[in-house]
Amino acid sequence: MVARKSIKTIGVMTSGGDSPGMNPCIRAVVRTGLANDLRVIGVEDGYEGLIHGRFRPLGARDVGGILQRGGTILQTARSAEFREPHGQREAIRQMSNAEMDALVVIGGDGSLSGAMKLTEQGIPVIGIPGSIDNDIYGTDTCIGVDTALTTIVDGIDKLRDTASSHNRAFLVETMGRESGYLAVQAGIIAGAEMVLIPEEPVVVAEVARTIENAYLRGKTHAIVVVAEGARPNIHELASQIDAMDIGFTMRVTILGHIQRGGKPSAYDRFLATRFGYQAVQFLLSGQANVMVALDGREVVPIPLRTVVSNRKTLSVEYLQMAKTLAQ
Repeated sequence: MVARKSIKTIGVMTSGGDSPGMNPCIRAVVRTGLANDLRVIGVEDGYEGLIHGRFRPLGARDVGGILQRGGTILQTARSAEFREPHGQREAIRQMSNAEMDALVVIGGDGSLSGAMKLTEQGIPVIGIPGSIDNDIYGTDTCIGVDTALTTIVDGIDKLRDTASSHNRAFLVETMGRESGYLAVQAGIIAGAEMVLIPEEPVVVAEVARTIENAYLRGKTHAIVVVAEGARPNIHELASQIDAMDIGFTMRVTILGHIQRGGKPSAYDRFLATRFGYQAVQFLLSGQANVMVALDGREVVPIPLRTVVSNRKTLSVEYLQMAKTLAQ
């Protein structure tokens, strides 16, 4: 979609859950904007900050030294108020008062849905996918996924050490909400005995049999990766398996928010920088109301409406690979 007027001032914000690489993305947006004589305004606290005018100008030095930092210097939050029409109107009023011509939104599917609300009222917006869940339609991967996977696999490797020392089976929960992407990838990379995801039904007896078979084969440990959206949940699953005689002692580990933290990997820094740079280039070329996406090796624009209207599905190849290699 073509922007309706020349862009002189842009805003940049992070919204929803944080992901490693948001800071490099902010840096790229700011410095690319400045290099093209744009004024750049940072919006603090996501859509909540947009509604309440929590703005600050950003210069090149303001984003110095943040490439290696996790989290987001702009802070992030979820906003119930922005879901309502009056909240959206107030956000647009605040943007108008600040003479903000366009907005770059870095975040997950909820953040991009919010961006779509603004575009429907005539605000030029560029979305950038930032989510460790990798559940955003139209892009091969999102900012933060690579770092989160590294964190998960490192955790599983360490759990395997202690599991082997005590003849234990660990159920390890990953983030991902209703997507099993992180769990499947981690299961493949870390060599788990089994991966449980929301996209497929979980049969408790089958899980117990898999763990018992590992014990009967002489293994000193077993690792089952469980996506947080899988049902039954990890505690119910552990309780049911514990009531069976499977050889191993069961333990549960929820990796939790550690998956969102830490220094972004080299890959995430580069991906985030490419996305931030290209977001500004799209605006300068007259494009708006799109999401920056990775398609193979190319960074391409995907209409926001297409992104928010579709659901990303898990690769059948990855799922089959996880099952095959776990034997």
